[in-house]
Amino acid sequence: MDVLNNLFNGFHTALSLHNLYLCFIGCLWGTIVGVLPGIGPLAGITLLIPVTFGLDATGAIIMLAGIYYGAMYGGSTTSILMNIPGESASVITCIEGYQMTLKGRGGAALFISAWGSWVGGTLSVVGLMLLAPLLANFATKFGPPEMFSVFLIAFILLGSLGTGSFFKTLPMILLGLLLGTIGMDPLTGALRFTHGVRELYDGIGFIPVAMGAFGIGEVLSATEESLVRIIHKVRLRELLPSREELRASLGPIFRGSGIGFFIGLLPGSAHIVSSFLSYLVEKRLAKRPEEFGTGRIEGVAAPETANNAASGGAMIPFLGLGIPTGPPAAVMMIALLIHGVRPGPLFISEQPQIFWGLVASMYIGNLILIILNLPLVGIFVNLLRVPFRVLFPIILLICLIGTYSVNSSTVELVILLGSGVLGYLFRKLQYDIAPFVLALILGPGAEIALRQSLMRSGGSFSIFWESPIALTLIVISGLLLLWNIFRSFRPSKVSWKKALEKAE
Repeated sequence: MDVLNNLFNGFHTALSLHNLYLCFIGCLWGTIVGVLPGIGPLAGITLLIPVTFGLDATGAIIMLAGIYYGAMYGGSTTSILMNIPGESASVITCIEGYQMTLKGRGGAALFISAWGSWVGGTLSVVGLMLLAPLLANFATKFGPPEMFSVFLIAFILLGSLGTGSFFKTLPMILLGLLLGTIGMDPLTGALRFTHGVRELYDGIGFIPVAMGAFGIGEVLSATEESLVRIIHKVRLRELLPSREELRASLGPIFRGSGIGFFIGLLPGSAHIVSSFLSYLVEKRLAKRPEEFGTGRIEGVAAPETANNAASGGAMIPFLGLGIPTGPPAAVMMIALLIHGVRPGPLFISEQPQIFWGLVASMYIGNLILIILNLPLVGIFVNLLRVPFRVLFPIILLICLIGTYSVNSSTVELVILLGSGVLGYLFRKLQYDIAPFVLALILGPGAEIALRQSLMRSGGSFSIFWESPIALTLIVISGLLLLWNIFRSFRPSKVSWKKALEKAE
């Protein structure tokens, strides 16, 4: 009953005209950035962080979350109609979705994609509503040793589940941890690596780093892509699938919901991994797997459901433990920190209005996205006619104005541009930028937990062995580290990228 009462209060918050408007704006902008190749949900969220400065924390997280799961919806549109993934999680949708378009069934593919996204998103919100409070209550029993062990296993998982190799991801994590030590020591007040620059006393700002790496970096990378855009138009009456297509998509939708939700709990590229894995599961279960690649509806339903379900799963460790499992959650955490709200074990009990308002808004947002992504699909596809040379200076200007508006600091503008260049270079060198930003955000918390633990024990590391929970997590971290080292030296027979190429 407590859950239902809290959910009722959450709907009371989310259904206010102000928050309803912010939810709609977030879903609309998320759909747009999902449709436009080269922008994506990360850049979409970071670009609107400055807009949240004048909002309360509840409205800010409702709008940013709408962008997050809204981009998952929008990314399928161009994948199906144009064979161009709007964002990375929709790459696998191109395989079957575009083939259905060539057969004249693009409208049915769009309908099943939107329907599966709604089911996956809604079921994942149910999981978030039930599991996040339980995880938070359990985590309130954690002291500094247990919290440091949680951070440790998060860093190892982040290294093992990144899109690059472990030995390419690990340096990015270490770089983020090192940069996180810049500024005033949280325990002693001593200045570290500031070189007399006052703007660095509070550390390197998360906003310029995130907007530079995820916003400017992605846009710079997109300028190198030459896309031939052949737009297939879909009429409203063509959106209805056949009974056979509905029946065939039912199982993949529910299996994709489960796969996406549980993979979303893990750090790393959850949306990409979940959509890819759900596609492979459906191909393995199919009676005629040789037909995959020719336009099977199961190959659209499963991955599109999975990547939306992963959005709800990713919210659980983010809100319950204060550990973002991916870049979008990290950017939303930055927005909450700006408003003086820190996600973690006490977040749900101390800020119930924000948490339950967010949960209720996700139910509402999924309904809004169904309306946006079916009747108005033709309008969103026409956005692709906007030349990228027009979008690029607009995005760059938004990043500059947004960063400068925070503290009116030219140093942060330098950090913004430097992060953008670094983000671009890391992408060119095939280094994953997400672990760097996540480590920068999580690093200070891990450092405080480690030092508080050692202060309690008088400098003895035995405090970590005396706690059963901390010891268990440290052992798991060690095993994961050894497994990743072994896997890196062992020649891989089939990577997921090679398997994807084979599936295509």
